[in-house]
Amino acid sequence: MLNYGIVLFPSKPFQDTANGLRRRYDAHYANIPPHITLKESFSISNEELPEMIQVLRDIARQCPPIDIHVYKVDTFFPQSTTIFYKLKENKQLSWLNEKLYQEPFPTDRAHSVFIPHITIAQKLQQAEHDDIVGQLKMIDVSHQETIDRIQLLYQLDNESWTVYETFLLQGQST
Repeated sequence: MLNYGIVLFPSKPFQDTANGLRRRYDAHYANIPPHITLKESFSISNEELPEMIQVLRDIARQCPPIDIHVYKVDTFFPQSTTIFYKLKENKQLSWLNEKLYQEPFPTDRAHSVFIPHITIAQKLQQAEHDDIVGQLKMIDVSHQETIDRIQLLYQLDNESWTVYETFLLQGQST
């Protein structure tokens, strides 16, 4: 059984922007590039993988490229000391998230509400969180781009994540 996850990666220039903060504040900086989690980590057997890949291909054929709009820095405090770039919700992101929590994918959710975001700080001590969250919230954030692929990732033994397969979003915008 391997751990898998399904994400969107923003453009390299925006990843560089996020990494400027992540380098200092994100305990998982070295494990995975900045990303938007569509489906949290889940474990499946090698036998289950081909069916999920086929379903991911079908989903990608139906879903058009996704316009994202990063508009502010926010935090999950008091639930956690995670700080993130918040994305404006949109139908395509919500639709993708819903599809990835239906059979044949595992349907358990760690979080009941889908909040599209790109993490920039996590696993902070509360004092450190309190010191930097105000500064980060003052950053003027306005970034828009279109993402045209989703990635199925798997976790390596050293806890880092790598791309297993990429799926081009081919649906037509309505």
